[in-house]
Amino acid sequence: MYQISHEQLADAAAIENLLEKCFGPDRFKKTAYKIRKPLEPVKALSLVVREKGQLLASIRYWPVTVGEKLDALLLGPIVVEPDRQGEGIGVALIRQSLQHARNFGCKAVILVGDPDYYQRFGFVSAFGKGLLLPGPVEEHRFLVCELEENILEGIDGMVRGNPSKAHPLTAFAPPCEA
Repeated sequence: MYQISHEQLADAAAIENLLEKCFGPDRFKKTAYKIRKPLEPVKALSLVVREKGQLLASIRYWPVTVGEKLDALLLGPIVVEPDRQGEGIGVALIRQSLQHARNFGCKAVILVGDPDYYQRFGFVSAFGKGLLLPGPVEEHRFLVCELEENILEGIDGMVRGNPSKAHPLTAFAPPCEA
C-alpha cells in the first residue's frame, strides 16, 4: 500500500525524472511553467506518494496573485508513475492537498488541466470567473476552485506568480496524515 507524505529535498531528482518521463521537455514551454519558474513551491502542500521506498507520484502548489487582489495557489504539476495511473493515487493526492489548503485558510486554487478530470474536485472555468493567464492557454483547460465560497466575487484579472511575496506556507511542512 502506498503512503502520502511531504516532499523532501532528497525527492527532487526522482520527481524531476518522473516529470520528464510523463511530460517530456516541452512542458517548460507551457504558460503554467513560466508562471512557476521564479517561485518556490508551497512546502506544506508539496506531497509525494511512496510505496516500498519508490516515489510513485508528486503534487506541488505555487503562490500566485489574482488581479493583484487575491492570494491564491497554482496547482501543478501533478504526476503519477505511468504504470500506476488509474489506481486513484492522483485523486488521493488532490483531495488530501486541497483539504490541507482549506485547513490552512487558502482561498482559491488555479490550474491548467483536463476539466472532465478536475470538476469532481470543484474546479470550474477560470475564464468564466474573469481570470486571465499571461500566456497562451486552451480556454477550457484554465480552471479554478474556490476554497472559500464566493471568494472570487468582484475579483478578476491576471494570474501572476509573485516571488517577492512568499506564501506563508512556503517554509512550513506540518506532519502529513495519509
